Amino acid sequence: MFTIFGLSRIKLGAVAGAMLLLAACGSPATSSGGTSDKSGVTGSASEAPVKGGSLTFAADTEPVSFDIHVSSQDITGAILRNVFDSLIAEDASGTFHPWLAESWEVAPDLKSYTFRLRRGVTFHDGTPFDAEAVKVNFDRIADPATKSQLASNLLGPYTGTTVVDPHTVKVEFSAPFAPFLQAASTAYLGFYSPKTIAANAATLGSGGPVGVGTGPFVFTAYTKGQEAVLTRNDAYAWAPKTGGHTGPAYLDKLTVRFLPEASVRVGSLNSRQIDVAAAIPPANAKTVEANTNLSLLKTDYPGGNYSIYLNTSKPPLNDEKVRKALQRGIDIDTNVKALYFGQFKRAWSPLAPTTPGYNAALENSWPYDPVLAGKLLDEAGWTGRDADGYRTKDGKRLIIDWPLLPAQYVRDQRDILGQAFQADLKKIGVEVLRPQADIGTYLERVYGGKADLADYSWSRFEPDVLWLLFNGASKPQKGGQNATFLNDPDLTAWTDQGRATLDETVRKDVYGKTQQRAVDLALVIPVYTQSQVLGLGKQVRGLTLDANAWPLFYDVWLGKTAQ
Repeated sequence: MFTIFGLSRIKLGAVAGAMLLLAACGSPATSSGGTSDKSGVTGSASEAPVKGGSLTFAADTEPVSFDIHVSSQDITGAILRNVFDSLIAEDASGTFHPWLAESWEVAPDLKSYTFRLRRGVTFHDGTPFDAEAVKVNFDRIADPATKSQLASNLLGPYTGTTVVDPHTVKVEFSAPFAPFLQAASTAYLGFYSPKTIAANAATLGSGGPVGVGTGPFVFTAYTKGQEAVLTRNDAYAWAPKTGGHTGPAYLDKLTVRFLPEASVRVGSLNSRQIDVAAAIPPANAKTVEANTNLSLLKTDYPGGNYSIYLNTSKPPLNDEKVRKALQRGIDIDTNVKALYFGQFKRAWSPLAPTTPGYNAALENSWPYDPVLAGKLLDEAGWTGRDADGYRTKDGKRLIIDWPLLPAQYVRDQRDILGQAFQADLKKIGVEVLRPQADIGTYLERVYGGKADLADYSWSRFEPDVLWLLFNGASKPQKGGQNATFLNDPDLTAWTDQGRATLDETVRKDVYGKTQQRAVDLALVIPVYTQSQVLGLGKQVRGLTLDANAWPLFYDVWLGKTAQ
């Protein structure tokens, strides 16, 4: 819900919510293996799923925090999806299905949701899952002391949870909140055992055995900088209908190794030291596909595209003409194609095409135009030139401050892409500085409104991400994600209206207008639609992607070629 700003985790007081930045979703219509039956489990026609064995998955980033209620990194959600269950499950079409809740009722005013809970569910520590557990978890998320970076936003205008009886809860909001069912299907609104919350609330971010959920895998161990180990929960008997089977997972053990270097991940996949590798680089995708022992599993992420957000709260980007000059002065098409070999699609909207409410009318509507960019800068008064060719105004150079994340958080070669954009803007006389410091300094500058630009993606199969990105109440200083620092009346009204109704016609209208206005005001420079690209050994069967494009390991088993 996971990519950076997009990293979307460090407690920095008012900027703690900013860690949403490290976060960086697509439809789960794709699965691994040979054939696929209606259950979603894949394999060759002659094979049946086999229980047992260990699988190693190599991730390109490592969670800063393993507290699912605090972190907003995609990698945290992807790993802990295997440990934590949700009230409901969402399939590839956006349809909701029972999970820990057997059924639910939505109040006509969308201010409350009543869930009847499944009986017989237990946490990994033996504690029963019940209505009180739901209340304890949701209240923890909403508590400012938790410093939630994503889950609290997913709860929206939450006012509390009422325990109706041991197996019925009523979740209430101060205003209509249409996106709640989708939010309730995510790992970030998953459930810890109340027992571990009471005993380990301050250390849940450290991962390992303190991360007690109800999911198909138990969080057994974590070694910082190396790996996380999950083992099968043999008592698991409450998988949603979106799963390919019932009962415990097939795998005995799932090991997640943290290998940030792409060459190491690909090399380890080729040598069969790992079974699945995340983030196969575009330059290596065809090589992986050509290897008869490997295959690719790919889908586009929904939610917020990887985009650049412009801080309107201070000069020089408080001038719309300067913002538009930057927007039109970057050759996005050429640079994205050159760096990503066609693996990522150039973006035209802040919302990904795979997301409900996407405004296709924006496509090809604001092409690269350095002549227009130069004209806009002239009109804004940046007509002088210094000895280095940069534009000046009143004796001051036109400088844009665009902080670069620390190396361990940079994904998809975004630092290289940024260098190309720097070169484009230099051609029109704009100097772009890319200071790289520690994560605390980065967050303080970006979320404190001191920087000019912030870049990130935001994965979620729900157009309400536009509320996070552009609503005036989504203040970065208070955990929000509106890095434009603009409270535009229209954008705020439209995104408020979108989350207050289930009428798809209304939602499409207001979210379409939101995307159009955000681009028209040059609050955002959409860059590319991120893709989930996994490399798999041919022995891996049954791997699917959920609505957030995260890999699901519950149905995975190892075929004969694994021997």
